[in-house]
Amino acid sequence: MTMNAFSKIDMGEVTRLTRAGKLTEAMALLQGRAVPGTTHDGQDSEAHKGGWSAKRSGPTIDMVAPLAPGGAWTAAGHGWAQAARASAPRQQSAGFPDLTETMQAFRGRLAESGSLPGLGDGLRAKRHTSVSVPDGARFEERTFSSDAGGRSYKVFVPSGYTGQALPVVVMLHGCTQDPDDFAAGTRMNDLAEEQTFLVVYPRQPQSANMQKCWNWFNAGDQRREGGEPSLIAGIALAVADEFSADRTRIYVAGLSAGGAAAAIMAATYPDLFAAVGIHSGLACGAAKDMPSAFAAMSGGGAVQPRGSGPSVPTIVFHGDSDRTVNPINGDQVIAQAQPKVALNTKVTSGKTPGGMTYTRTVQADDSGRDVLEQWLLHGAGHAWSGGSVAGSYTDPLGPDASREMMRFFLAHTNTSAATRH
Repeated sequence: MTMNAFSKIDMGEVTRLTRAGKLTEAMALLQGRAVPGTTHDGQDSEAHKGGWSAKRSGPTIDMVAPLAPGGAWTAAGHGWAQAARASAPRQQSAGFPDLTETMQAFRGRLAESGSLPGLGDGLRAKRHTSVSVPDGARFEERTFSSDAGGRSYKVFVPSGYTGQALPVVVMLHGCTQDPDDFAAGTRMNDLAEEQTFLVVYPRQPQSANMQKCWNWFNAGDQRREGGEPSLIAGIALAVADEFSADRTRIYVAGLSAGGAAAAIMAATYPDLFAAVGIHSGLACGAAKDMPSAFAAMSGGGAVQPRGSGPSVPTIVFHGDSDRTVNPINGDQVIAQAQPKVALNTKVTSGKTPGGMTYTRTVQADDSGRDVLEQWLLHGAGHAWSGGSVAGSYTDPLGPDASREMMRFFLAHTNTSAATRH
């Protein structure tokens, strides 16, 4: 959503609806959609038909997978939109006198008990996920600090580690998640135990973002040597130092807000990461503030130039029924990662044992090395494909995104990352 779009919004009506606790209707107006079921004067109206935005049910950040195959998906949070409002700078633009007041009221209403059944509860729920650790392995908490601030993180050390130089995978969780939850849902620790590599999970605290989202939409968190990118890079290097890891094989992956943050890491530290995996995320620079975050999530963001840095090999997973982040964002991630050489494209399709169909597009260079890989998951929503229901925001019926990412990652090394930044 652009500022021009905001000029067409009746902010007085948005404020009235917010104060009345009608958050779904207020959000619809903010996103430029008709208020569900009514016009502004309260009369019945015909629902929007067709198009991705018309299918959105509300500002949910993620969907919780059914407990059993074929069960219903349920909303667990209230979206990137709320995350953006929680952390974005106050809007004081001329012509929008009610915007700041409305956003503050909106945030307060969402935090009130019962103001949005099924969504408001997600703010207060404290999910505790137990992560099993194999004999001989470790899953330990660490803390990193620098001039940019500090973050805690957890690192999984497989039982097969005996001091050898192992690959490192940095995993960036989505909103409302934490390292344990993300580890359980992606099963990346299980894969690390099987294939012997290190996994590190930086933790985004509520003090940095109310919903524990990485602040992908803030311009200050999209640059090298500052903000959250410098903290994440610092954590990756701290793990590499502590465990004498292979600096040519450091990778980063993320889901949702974490996927957007992973794209930022590839753009800002291409000399550190050998490859990147982005699940249901957005390209670096897709948003610079809260209004542009709305636009990007809805598919209205623009692809930003990658800059002068080298292209980082990229693998993308995105559901074509994702109602939280428009699947066009996956295309934009691939477009941004495109190297300045011609690639050969191969498209295949398949179906998982769980019944999910997918289209896989691989772009390789003239040497046959896969540089870009994109999985479009047909019928999938906003959840980690092939994950476990032991964690949140997973879809067990899809292809195993963790295993496919590791296959792609381990085919790439980055010799420029051999020296410390």
